Amino acid sequence: MRLATFNLLHGRSLTDGLVDPHRLTTAVAALDADVLALQEVDRDQSRSGNHDLTAIAAHALHAPQHRFAAALVGTPGEHFRPLRHDDDGHGEPRYGIGLITRHPVRTWQVTRLKPAPVRSPVYIPGPDGGLLLLQDEPRVVLAAVLDTPHGDITVAATHLSFVPGWNAHQLRQTVRALRALPAPRILLGDLNLPATPARLISGWTPLARRPTYPATHPRIQLDHILADRHLRHRLPPVTATATPLSTISDHRPLLVDLG
Repeated sequence: MRLATFNLLHGRSLTDGLVDPHRLTTAVAALDADVLALQEVDRDQSRSGNHDLTAIAAHALHAPQHRFAAALVGTPGEHFRPLRHDDDGHGEPRYGIGLITRHPVRTWQVTRLKPAPVRSPVYIPGPDGGLLLLQDEPRVVLAAVLDTPHGDITVAATHLSFVPGWNAHQLRQTVRALRALPAPRILLGDLNLPATPARLISGWTPLARRPTYPATHPRIQLDHILADRHLRHRLPPVTATATPLSTISDHRPLLVDLG
């Protein structure tokens, strides 16, 4: 079984700045993942052609089970509002995360995380970037209990805050929420935390230790696949890990093969 997590940067290429659904399809198909967690996912956004990026990715993997969970309605960095119910915005432009699987899903669970209460300085690359004081965004955790050849497995996708300290708080909230779902449990996503803090704060075991950001010359691991360490023995062993260079995004995808 291959697990993967990928921060899509809403499917944008760093080469030409465009979002091309065919390019997205090719990039996702190359991962050949049985479970794929996606972050920075658009749905009905003009900047990405008003496409449903989760559906495009699911079609690329021939995966019948998929779901998009909006973290906000509107466009991040511009005008947006939080979702107060699991309604995904009723057809408005949305932004959030996706979870795709080739395995049957027994149940889905959505957990919403509040944004940091203060603005935080963030470095944005590019001619219009620099050190900017940004408002944090709401976050969301999307979990699924899968029926797999190895038995029931809980997998969850998330994208945590860029605000130092608040992302640690959200990671603890996420772990607590996942304890209500069947074991073994796996968390996939962009945690905006390096490897050692992610391990120590969660108390879970990393299934791969590889830098994923920035994509061209990765220096830090922000993208993780963690397993509940108390039940790690109930998962198949890790047989391979990889961070292939993709034609989209400023992150590299993280892949883990379980044998």
